[in-house]
Amino acid sequence: MITNLLLWGGIAGLLSFLITFLLMPQLIQYFRAKKEGQQIREEGPTWHQKKAGTPTMGGLLFILSTVIAVLIAAFAMNLLTNTMWALLFTLVIFGLIGMWDDSIKIFHHQNEGFKPWQKFLAQVIAAMIFTVIYQHEGFQMGFGSMNLGWIYGLFIIFWMVGFSNAVNLTDGLDGLVDGLAIVSFLAYLVIALIQGQGEVALFCLAMIGGLLGFFRYNHKPAKIFMGDMGSLALGGALAAVALLLHHEWSLLLIGIVYVIETASVILQVASFKTTGKRIFKMTPIHHSFEMDGWSEWKIDIVFWLFQLVVSVVTVVVISFR
Repeated sequence: MITNLLLWGGIAGLLSFLITFLLMPQLIQYFRAKKEGQQIREEGPTWHQKKAGTPTMGGLLFILSTVIAVLIAAFAMNLLTNTMWALLFTLVIFGLIGMWDDSIKIFHHQNEGFKPWQKFLAQVIAAMIFTVIYQHEGFQMGFGSMNLGWIYGLFIIFWMVGFSNAVNLTDGLDGLVDGLAIVSFLAYLVIALIQGQGEVALFCLAMIGGLLGFFRYNHKPAKIFMGDMGSLALGGALAAVALLLHHEWSLLLIGIVYVIETASVILQVASFKTTGKRIFKMTPIHHSFEMDGWSEWKIDIVFWLFQLVVSVVTVVVISFR
């Protein structure tokens, strides 16, 4: 079973990589021809303004390539279960929410897309549908031996919405989220293989392939950004994977950079509203490092390595429990 899974998982990863890698130049060319580029927020670092006009919504292709690769491999392995459909649904639906948000920004030539309550409502509805599927599949609605019922359902919604937004906040430097997501999915791939959850392992392999293909065009200087379409989809998918593996809390460590980035924004806003003072030079926190003179490449590499080390330790601990 493991051999067959690794074979078809490898095929899925390779196919996802090739589709993304080979077709991305055509997508970039199309977006440039249509003048559909990213709007840079004015409150960010001034030197980021030169990135204005860079094509965005690159997440479209690695989402599409992952779905195609997973469907082919899962069909061959008879793994088109409701668990697999739940993973694909999460990836696609959160991607569509991000796509809608990106489209508003592009067509109206502004950095703001959805109103916050609109995006939040769409994410909550998507998470609620996942929760129904999760419960229907008979997964325990609780932690460990505790069955919490609808309270756990609320946790699922909070977890998915929270991490989709956390990854979205982290996506502020060329290649940063792409590399971090590869590390996160690699960690969950190992956990899925240890637990014998073939659907999750196959999904992770396909995601890794698509993200590796995207990295060629997203690292500094980025030729295309993943956009909210990519970042919201990645955050939702990672939360779904953690939930289906029943290692929910592991995402706080395997996704530790997303957590720190989000915490920096929350602390900054809270401090400014209560005391009128800022804790950091700029948030999310990767911008603070930029303000201190760090290059994007240096920030990327340090953040990737930090998340890799923490993820390896987390996987080892889980493996020996």
